[in-house]
Amino acid sequence: MSDLGLIFLGCLVGFFAWFLLRCVAMGFYTVDQNQRAVKTSFGRAERVGTATTLDDPIAQALQPEERPRYCYPQVRVIHPGGPYFKWPWEKVHKVSIATQTMNMAYDPENPAANVQGTVLEAVTKDQLNTGLKGQIRLRVSDKNLYAYVFGVNFPIAHVMGYFVSILRERIANFEAPVPKPLPGTAPKTDMATAAIGISINDLRKNLSDINDHMAR
Repeated sequence: MSDLGLIFLGCLVGFFAWFLLRCVAMGFYTVDQNQRAVKTSFGRAERVGTATTLDDPIAQALQPEERPRYCYPQVRVIHPGGPYFKWPWEKVHKVSIATQTMNMAYDPENPAANVQGTVLEAVTKDQLNTGLKGQIRLRVSDKNLYAYVFGVNFPIAHVMGYFVSILRERIANFEAPVPKPLPGTAPKTDMATAAIGISINDLRKNLSDINDHMAR
C-alpha cells in the first residue's frame, strides 16, 4: 500500500474513532430523581402534538384575558432514569423540580434591595408603611417546562415579582372584617367602618385570610 493510501486509511480510522467517541460514547446521559429534562433537536423542543398549556388542568385558574399570554406548547418531558441517548445535533435541558424556599423579600436581580433581601415593605390602605417578613416556597411544574426553559428569560425573578405585586396589592386594599353587631344594636354603616381605618394589628389578626388569598 502506498503512502497516500496509508494516510487516507489513517484519516478514515481517525474519523470513525472520533465519530464513535463523539456520537456514541458521549451521547448517553441520565436524569436524576429530582430532575426533569427536555430535549431539543436543532434548537426545537420535542412537542406533544399540538397540545398547549391551555389543554392542561394547570390553566383552569387563568382568567380569560390571561389565557392568550400563557399559551405555551406542551413538550415531551424526560423523566428520571437512563441512560438515554442523544445525537450531536440534540441538546438536553435539565431542570430541578425540587421545592425551593426563599425569603419573600429576596430580589434575584438586585440582592441588595429590600434591606439585603430580609424585609419587604408595603403600604396599607391608610398609607402606613409596614415591613413584611416571610418565606415563599416554589416548585417548577413539569407540565409547563416550555415556559420555564424557553419562554421566560429569568423565571425566578418573574415568579418573585408576580408574588410581591399580588401581596402588596392585597395589603394596600385590605380591610378588616366588620365585627358582628351585639344583640340589640344596629350594624355599622360603611362610613363608620371607613373611619376605623386599618391598623397593623388588623393585618396580624387576619394573616390566615391573606394567606388564603395568596394561595388562590
